[in-house]
Amino acid sequence: MRPEYIFGIHAATTTLNRDSKRVKGMWIQKGRNDNRMQKLLDLAAQQGIRMQWTSRKELDDMAEGGVHQGVVVAVEPIQAKNEQFLDSMLDKLEEPAFLLVLDGVTDPHNLGACLRTADAASVHAVIAPKDKSAPLNATASKVACGAAEVVPYVLVTNLARTLKDLQQRGIWITGTAGEAQTLIYDADLKGPMALVMGAEGKGMRRLTREHCDHLVKIDMAGEVSSLNVSVATGVCLFEAVRQRKAGS
Repeated sequence: MRPEYIFGIHAATTTLNRDSKRVKGMWIQKGRNDNRMQKLLDLAAQQGIRMQWTSRKELDDMAEGGVHQGVVVAVEPIQAKNEQFLDSMLDKLEEPAFLLVLDGVTDPHNLGACLRTADAASVHAVIAPKDKSAPLNATASKVACGAAEVVPYVLVTNLARTLKDLQQRGIWITGTAGEAQTLIYDADLKGPMALVMGAEGKGMRRLTREHCDHLVKIDMAGEVSSLNVSVATGVCLFEAVRQRKAGS
């Protein structure tokens, strides 16, 4: 499988700390020897990572114009999980399930931002349909700032069937829609739940909407009618976090 490139000191450090087995090589900019870089070099040396010194121009080319901060790391692509993984994970949970479902989110930047927020909110897994969903590529991993390595990204063949299976487990499905009557702050988000976020503009697909137990919306006071999906995800997830902490 062709390796992918991640770049930036934070992303490189997180990968070495959390999943160093994926690392196939590391390129460092010649002359870069500040304290942050030295800590990364020491970590890579401890783990036996092969390092090469190179020019800034070559790193620019490898990072395709991204801000690499003098380091690019070649890694094996992160593998998305499947339905069997999801079932096994839910069977082993000893606390109420807290899931994020992305229906039609195709931009890797948005996926990465959602994974980062999901990690911060202690979401157990992010679920998406195999078709018309963002790939878990180097761009998503970079934006996720390490969350892609720890938050399972589950791709399912039939999202509607997966939602039905979750309901049979006693997990409530909360969908987000601009025309909903209930504000996110007035909904009960405690207990086992899955929050469904739709694609920007189109929102959730009809079949997905039909499998939701209830719909909620964010109160929008300004001229803008909607938020970026990753921003809206953060608002909704942390309202759920607030309620769940208060409930416990």
